[in-house]
Amino acid sequence: MNKISSGQEQYLKRIRIRRISILLARILILVLFLFLWEFCADREIIDSFIFSSPSRITLCFLEMVQDRSIFLHIGVTLYETIASFLLVTLFSILAAVLLWCSRRLSEILEPYLVVLNSLPKSALAPLLIVWLGATPKTIIVAGMSVAIFGSIMSLYTSFTTVDSEKIKLIYTLHGNRRHALTKVVLPSSVPAVISNMKVNIGLCLVGVVIGEFLAARNGLGYLIIYSSQVFKMNWLLMSIVLLCIMAMGLYAVIGAIEKICKKRV
Repeated sequence: MNKISSGQEQYLKRIRIRRISILLARILILVLFLFLWEFCADREIIDSFIFSSPSRITLCFLEMVQDRSIFLHIGVTLYETIASFLLVTLFSILAAVLLWCSRRLSEILEPYLVVLNSLPKSALAPLLIVWLGATPKTIIVAGMSVAIFGSIMSLYTSFTTVDSEKIKLIYTLHGNRRHALTKVVLPSSVPAVISNMKVNIGLCLVGVVIGEFLAARNGLGYLIIYSSQVFKMNWLLMSIVLLCIMAMGLYAVIGAIEKICKKRV
């Protein structure tokens, strides 16, 4: 086993110190923000009815934990987000592969994908409700609609920018298009797929919340729109905080998957 030199040890130590300092700075910013928010609400510098406060939001969350109603809303939003994310990942990879295999098809569909990706997805949600009804399936489709078109275009671009010399080598060795896809294109595009997944998980969450605004009886999006209508600002801000935590957690899961993939490469 090779020993680490003193220079390498100092370098690794500097990296550890830098990571710890960044983590502490992040925590400090969060603590200062919460302290100022609580202080201003307590001293009536801001209207606590409108802006609430960290302590009120915490108490509201604990009350909903006791009656277990919050778990239903979190579970519904989490299920719909994960379902839409997995479907977007699957369909976008399949569609990008199909476009890569057929150059003519990609040239035909490219302007349509650009238009659909540019279309405000919130405009589609009411139409989806009319077509599919106010069901969880509609919300999942709404979540997919936010991410899928951009995901297809991004993955297809990644497939077309793979090293052409490697593909020529496959053909030189009497390989076919399937071999080029499975041996070169897909393995080379794994970082792009992971990067795409990081973006899609947040977009799917946004799409699900938009769908829950319009067609749900449960979920954090429904809780936000309901609490805004009855002026329960503690519920509203608590739901927004939970969405932030959920987004960070889901992003962290994708980051862990990325690390696993890097170790196996």
